[in-house]
Parts: sequence; C-alpha cells; structure tokens
Amino acid sequence: MPNVAVIGAGVNGVASAIKILEHYQREGNPGFPGSRVTIISEQFSPNTTGDGSAGLWGPYLLGGTEQSKVYKWSKSMHKFLEQIWLSEDAGEAGVCLLPCIRLSTSTVNTVEDFWRDIVYGAVDLTAEQLAVHNRGRSVKFTSGLSFVTYTSEPIKLLPYLMKRFARNGGAVVQQKVTDLERFITESPYDVVVNCSGLGSRELLSDDQMYAVRGQVSRVKASWMFTAILDESDDGNYIIPNTESVVLGGTHQERDYNIKVCEKDKRLIVDGCQRFVPGLCHTKPLFDWVGLRPGRGKLRLEAERRGQKLLIHNYGHGGSGVTLCWGCADDVLDLLLAAKHISKL
Repeated sequence: MPNVAVIGAGVNGVASAIKILEHYQREGNPGFPGSRVTIISEQFSPNTTGDGSAGLWGPYLLGGTEQSKVYKWSKSMHKFLEQIWLSEDAGEAGVCLLPCIRLSTSTVNTVEDFWRDIVYGAVDLTAEQLAVHNRGRSVKFTSGLSFVTYTSEPIKLLPYLMKRFARNGGAVVQQKVTDLERFITESPYDVVVNCSGLGSRELLSDDQMYAVRGQVSRVKASWMFTAILDESDDGNYIIPNTESVVLGGTHQERDYNIKVCEKDKRLIVDGCQRFVPGLCHTKPLFDWVGLRPGRGKLRLEAERRGQKLLIHNYGHGGSGVTLCWGCADDVLDLLLAAKHISKL
C-alpha cells in the first residue's frame, strides 16, 4: 500500500481519503502501524468552507465541467446518501430526504434537469402550479421542476465521515501546506492528493481559481419542509435543514469579503419572504459567509512528480457535497492506474 497524504479536510478531501483507505483494507492491508493515509489540513470541521452550507444535493456553479462527468459524479453521491438515509446513521450524518421545487425565468431554456433521472419523482410544474409561484412577481417564472432529493449538512456529514476515517485507521495532521513542491519532495508520502479547494489558487498559482462568495441567513422555521430554488442569476433559495432553515443567497464571483454584508442580508431575507410570506415570522439565528472554490472547469487529474504521484481534485464550485463521493471514485481510479509507483 502506498503512503498517501490528502491535503484538505473538506468533503472532497475526506471522501478521497476514505475511498483510498477502505480500498486497501478490502485488498487485505488493514491495521498498518501508523496509518498509511493521512489527511493534512490547516482547518477541520467545523471551520471548513462547507460547514455553513445547507448541503442540498444538486450540481451548481461548475463552469465548463463536462456534463457527462458531473452526471456520473453526482449520481454516485446520490446513491451514497441513499445508503446512509436507509441506515441507522442518517441522523448522525445529517442526511434527510427533502421535497424540492426549482424555478426558472428563462425564456429560452427550461429548468436545467440533465440529472432528472437521478432524483426521485421529477415532474415539470403545470401552468397552474407556476401561477401560484408567480403571484405578485413582475418577472414571471416560465418553468419549474418538482422532485425529491437529499440534504446532507456538512456540519454533521463531515464529523460523521471523519469518524469513519479514524475508525478505519486514518490519521490526521493539522498543518498548512504552503509549498507544494517542497512538501512532495521532502515528505515520506508516495501519493499526494490535492483537495485544497480555493487554496489551490496560491498553492499551485492556479489563476483559473476564484472565489464565489456565498452569504446565507439561518432562521428557525420548523414548519418549512420544502426547498424552493430560484435559478435566476440573482435568485433566492430556501433550504430546510434538521434544526434550521437556510435562506440564500449570493454567488458573487471574485469577491473575497468574508464579513456579513447587511445589504446582502436584506436582499436575501426580503427575497425569500416574497417566496414564502410566513418567513417574516421566523426567529433569526445567525448569518454566515463562505468562499466557494470557483474554477472555469473542475480539475481532476494526475501527474508525476519524479517517482511520486500528485492527484488534483479541486474546483468544485457550489457542488462540493454533490460531487465528493463520485470524484473520490475517480481519485482512487487514478491512483490505481499509476503502475509506476512500485508500492502500489
């Protein structure tokens, strides 16, 4: 078994580490003294980018990433969430089954739904159903899709996955990697998996990386059981979680401000209350800002660095949770295809 380091403790880093570790255990290599898979990160949950997100399954903000790959990766995660939901771990992992309505104002295209056969019960909204959502709107919705899928709140999913990783012998090191070349050269690891997200902008001098600022407000609204999503460029969304409801949101490209903006908050809250007027009676809990790892195209590929292997898995935009398990499948495939690493 190779000695593997995964840089980054977000959902993609942890998922990649689990896939690699559990593969080699199935191959008959369990119980190494001192784990052979190590997650290295400056921040762990609850301080990762994903911890404040709602965790709703759905491809989002992925630039020019090939649709066929997005379909494959997101389908793998949906199946994984289904397995958790059917198990006794659903509560611990924060996995819930949730009805959703996606709405579009486009006069050219209907709601993007290349993934419609992955979710449950996807049907187009009727004209009568659209009319309900168009009441009082100057810009009318032209299409809509109703379906059922999962939320997997990272604030719960990440600790659950870390517990699984540790239970199987995985190791963690809290460290910020600032010089990737030096780390690869001087460290004892045969394989390095780079899941540093937005950090790849500096770590690799990747000028294709940029922040997509997301701000949300959380409120107490235990009577809200359906997610409502406006696909317009400045559209709002309402996503129920287990203990709160997430009101969103912003997707401001190349905006690195991590402080709560009161103007954005007002636009978010007012916009969501137009969807569901009853939200004006909710109890505000807190606001949160995170920087999504935007990129023109998700990077998932391997390259040799001398006798070592470097695998890149970053640039997931707003789909970190949605793609993590499927992308981890490909990370493992890339590692296993690297026959030049003798310890494999």
